[in-house]
Amino acid sequence: MSETTNSTTQSSLNTAMTSHHEKWRLLKDAIMHRAITFGGLSVIFAIVVIFFYLLYVVYPLFLSASTQSVAQYAIPEQSAGNTLFLNIEEQNEIAARFTDTGKVIFFDAKTGSVLAEKTIIIPEGVKVVSVAQGTPIGDGALIYGLSNGQAVIVKQQYKVTFANNKRVITPSLKYPLGETPIVIDESGAALEKIACKVGDGTATIVAKTAHKIQITSLEKEQSLFADEASLIRTDSSLDIPVGNITDLLIDKEDRNLFLVHDDGQLSFIDISKKDTPEIKQQINIVQAGQKITSISFLTGDLSLMIGDSSGLVSQWSLVKDALGHPAFQRIRAFKVSDKAVVRINTEQRRKGFMTIDVDGNMGIYHSTAERELIKQNIANVAPPIAILSPRANAMLIQNNDGQIHFWTVDNEHPEVSIKSMWQKVWYESYAKPAYIWQSSSASNDFEPKYSLTPLVFGTLKAAFYAMLIAVPLSLMGAIYTAYFMSPKMRIYAKPAIEIMGALPTVILGFLAGLWLAPFIEEHLAGLFALFIIVPLGVMVFAFSLQLLPEKIRQKIPEGWDAALLIPVILLSGWFAFTVSIPFEEMVFHGTLRDWFKNELGIGYDQRNALVVGIAMGFAVIPTIFSITEDAIFSVPKHLTTGSLALGATPWQTMSRVVLLTASPGIFSAVMIGFGRAVGETMIVLMATGNTPVMDMSVFQGLRTLAANIAVEMPESEVDSTHYRVLFLAALVLFIFTFVFNTLAEIVRQRLREKYSSL
Repeated sequence: MSETTNSTTQSSLNTAMTSHHEKWRLLKDAIMHRAITFGGLSVIFAIVVIFFYLLYVVYPLFLSASTQSVAQYAIPEQSAGNTLFLNIEEQNEIAARFTDTGKVIFFDAKTGSVLAEKTIIIPEGVKVVSVAQGTPIGDGALIYGLSNGQAVIVKQQYKVTFANNKRVITPSLKYPLGETPIVIDESGAALEKIACKVGDGTATIVAKTAHKIQITSLEKEQSLFADEASLIRTDSSLDIPVGNITDLLIDKEDRNLFLVHDDGQLSFIDISKKDTPEIKQQINIVQAGQKITSISFLTGDLSLMIGDSSGLVSQWSLVKDALGHPAFQRIRAFKVSDKAVVRINTEQRRKGFMTIDVDGNMGIYHSTAERELIKQNIANVAPPIAILSPRANAMLIQNNDGQIHFWTVDNEHPEVSIKSMWQKVWYESYAKPAYIWQSSSASNDFEPKYSLTPLVFGTLKAAFYAMLIAVPLSLMGAIYTAYFMSPKMRIYAKPAIEIMGALPTVILGFLAGLWLAPFIEEHLAGLFALFIIVPLGVMVFAFSLQLLPEKIRQKIPEGWDAALLIPVILLSGWFAFTVSIPFEEMVFHGTLRDWFKNELGIGYDQRNALVVGIAMGFAVIPTIFSITEDAIFSVPKHLTTGSLALGATPWQTMSRVVLLTASPGIFSAVMIGFGRAVGETMIVLMATGNTPVMDMSVFQGLRTLAANIAVEMPESEVDSTHYRVLFLAALVLFIFTFVFNTLAEIVRQRLREKYSSL
């Protein structure tokens, strides 16, 4: 009875313990299930957040520009004379009106209230007959051409101070060459047209009178023994008919003069030697029957924007001809209206411009992006005066109704368009359209070049050469290790290769840039000889091994053949590099690099795609090897034993059974390795010249998307166009990787379904 009771008690305890363990196991399963689910969803959530954050930063690049009328008011101090010129300082707070009586009215740009009035010294009885802007960037300089053959240069200044934490802008005038009018024409003929460039104590003035084109160069010279500076003057004139000349323009370098004729002809004159100007080129720049109705320099003064009576605005730029001489050539055109374009105002800090036609239709464009940003009617007829602010975020327009209109302009990122990023663009000073990435420069007049095409090309080029090296080595190594190698040797070989993946890529890049690149440059022939001598060495060794007596060959353990090849490969490689230098001298009479350049026209950069391919290939090998080896090793044994039992050789079993069964895993390994190569940064950054060029040659450098982001992001201004384009490059890399991996997963699943029944 007691035994029965004990047995029942023990059974109850066992049942309770089993139930307790079962509940604990189910609880752990539930916890792990939720933890794994949470982890997976977190990864997906993180990827989605990254994607939408990239979109958030990039989205403003493609927003449309807009304008808004903020204020309008009567012309300030209209009794001071007719307006010759309007100007506004960069904060869009104070504007200036220059009149034909020599008055300068400074007024509030948004209200029109007068802040100050200045008077330019003009001789009594003399009239202002022409006016031109000398320096549009920064503090503007203006020149007045007078009816007595004299000229006055005045410079507007805006001093910024802070009182009680409030910005105060004080306008004033300065005379860079003195208040006394400068005599340009000794005969006293009126200066009908005038142009000037004002520098630091220098000025070049070109004026048209009724009979000639006068060129005057002035330079201040400060004496050590006098308080006042004297002017050194150089005069010359052009022997050219002046009756039909309508405009004069001088570039910012003070080297080139352009004369516009009413028949559509443009004269290009070299005035670098002020005493002996030379006519370089005379060309027709509008179609027959059309007239030039407006002209202006694009910022940087490397291009002219020319509007004609048909509503076409064309960009003409200095381009070197076949002989290397500068010549003007049309590089693009904009059809901005069906009516004549009567005014072109260019932006002071970007390659944009504003046009106005005879019907008062205003348009804002960007030349490099070839993009129409704004098109809007601002008046019934063309306003006599319209200007853009220095930052191109406001307009000041004086209409024929005696009113001044103040407009704001929202146009943050005009430089970006589909064409400028992905197609060839004809940039200023380039001989032809090209794919160029050059995002910054020391010059304020720089034309940004945001083509992503060379970066995508460099990314694919680097990945291609890396995979060209990594895939054969890693796949063949994985096949041998998983199927043919001795298990004892595999214990050491597999971890040794996998641990290579833990090596920081910055170390690989450092070694590739400082050691591998110079080594390959010196032993280029040896590298190519490696692909011939090493296989020959292996084949000779294998043949020699077969000639050994049977007893000796049987002493070699099965699967340890690779260990015997290690010294053979090392000796063959050493021999290939040792004989390379004398071989080059004997065959190529110099170096292989020089032979490539002289005979085939192929240049050689020390840090090139070949170096990147080798270094990045070794970085990718552990990833591809490990996944491939696991996939092959995991093939069920009954498949291989069944194949061998049916009479297939080990190699036939490997190629027709094992590889097909493991193909989904092998394909995944290659795709993961490719993704690693596409996203690699440090190796590409340190082992290549980091030059964004499109050249398929293995001896030329490159720049990848990832390396470009790493290099330029620290120096880009937050929220600038450059900053957002770098994020766009990251988005392109993200989408490329996502799409490629998705397609790879689809292919992998189909392979898995196809060969899972083996």
